Amino acid sequence: MNFAHDMRQALATRPRAIAPKYFYDAPGSAIFDQICDLPEYYPTRTETALLQDRAAELAAQIGPQAELVEFGAGSMAKVPLLLDALLAAGTPPARYLPIDISGEHLQAAAQRLRQKYPGLRVEPVVADYGLPFELPAPLPGSTRRVGFFPGSTIGNYTPPEAIEFFKMAARVLQGGALLIGADLIKDPSMLHAAYSDAQGVTAAFNLNLLARANRELGTNFNLAQFAHSAFYNAPLQRIEMHLMSLCRQTVAMAGQNFEFEEGETIHTENSYKFTLDSLRALAKAGGLGAGPAWTDADRRFSLHWLTA
Repeated sequence: MNFAHDMRQALATRPRAIAPKYFYDAPGSAIFDQICDLPEYYPTRTETALLQDRAAELAAQIGPQAELVEFGAGSMAKVPLLLDALLAAGTPPARYLPIDISGEHLQAAAQRLRQKYPGLRVEPVVADYGLPFELPAPLPGSTRRVGFFPGSTIGNYTPPEAIEFFKMAARVLQGGALLIGADLIKDPSMLHAAYSDAQGVTAAFNLNLLARANRELGTNFNLAQFAHSAFYNAPLQRIEMHLMSLCRQTVAMAGQNFEFEEGETIHTENSYKFTLDSLRALAKAGGLGAGPAWTDADRRFSLHWLTA
């Protein structure tokens, strides 16, 4: 990860954009956990209910002595639903390998999980899974590796980037499978509310990117002069998040000055929405096979089992 390089490039290039992975320092990860509890933010509770409802089926798909590999594990809030189902079925996993870019947040969450499951082998991997990384060698006696990628994080990637993620998963999980969450296309009014909540928590999450740059890179962003902007781009089937300059201003970084015009933005995140078929098509292009898929009754969210 090179936050300084990517921020400088974002400031120097138009249109301005930076990868959403930089949201997730320790403060940003904590704010995102708050977002997941918001009344407007349906994805977390919908996916959680779906995991609970289908827990026995998912445990049967995973099978005994699998190594669970969670991409972007964060606070590890959802993996206990799988762990409880596997334990109830008498098929505990051989090991849990959570991967995340935020090492401090990852280690704290791993320790909490160890306390909850004393017999579980938890080995955190601090890495950016969008770049080359190594997992520990498979344990003797483990059956296969099953990836877990909840939260519709796949929607943060452009279609070509999503295909590259699936190619990586196909290599890392070869002989196993990937369980992935994907948000579905729906009424734009529901999407707008989810990404521009009344309490302003999502706005704080977005603006924390600038606060992080000030803390770590010595920039002088005035957060009061930027606004959170999120909207559904229907032709591209994605929510876009931007930070919009509210006035003409200059931002300094490493001895360079960068001019912002009033209304100019930094594009900070995409969140693509899918149909069952469109997600499977991307997975197929990345070398994964389509297995069972599950949705909630209102078809707001989906879970997919993809074979590696």
